[in-house]
Amino acid sequence: MENRSSRPNTTGGALRLDSRTIHEGKVFSVEAVEVMEPGEIRSMREVVRHRGSAAVLPIHDDGRLSLIRQYRFPVDDRVWELPAGRIEQGETPAQSAAREMEEEIGLRAESIEPLVVYFSTPGFCDETMHVFRATRLSRVPPRPEVDEKIEARVFSLDEARAMIARGEIRDGKTLIALLLESERQRRSS
Repeated sequence: MENRSSRPNTTGGALRLDSRTIHEGKVFSVEAVEVMEPGEIRSMREVVRHRGSAAVLPIHDDGRLSLIRQYRFPVDDRVWELPAGRIEQGETPAQSAAREMEEEIGLRAESIEPLVVYFSTPGFCDETMHVFRATRLSRVPPRPEVDEKIEARVFSLDEARAMIARGEIRDGKTLIALLLESERQRRSS
């Protein structure tokens, strides 16, 4: 395949020698990249390219939070997680998080603030995850995608922490958001 990458030749100290796209999908692409990394290490890397994702922790006026559970084929399980999805062309991460919350659980926030931005799996993927905290929520009609069968529930933070301890919440973005919310509540008490 021809080199279709528009990425610069150098990034963070590595020199890009050659690259080609080996898969172009709806959600991500895979690029084979020959690089010279710091320390004169020449290697071939397969990198998943992703435009980024946004997730949101909805906090209700009474302090409880909403999570969703849906089937995730890659892990063959129903997973408790935050409303989340990929950032669409032309959207900011905050707009994406707000859209996903409305679509998946029918909640609109008057206030949405950033919690954290991190790399989901930097060993092989460039996806950046943007996590937000949403408050002053109001109900709107949910608009799940055709292939989404979503169960939404409201939990206290203590209930969510107990679910973590029992191994019922295993999604990374959700664990991070709940940890940060726990720390926020600890500091404010």
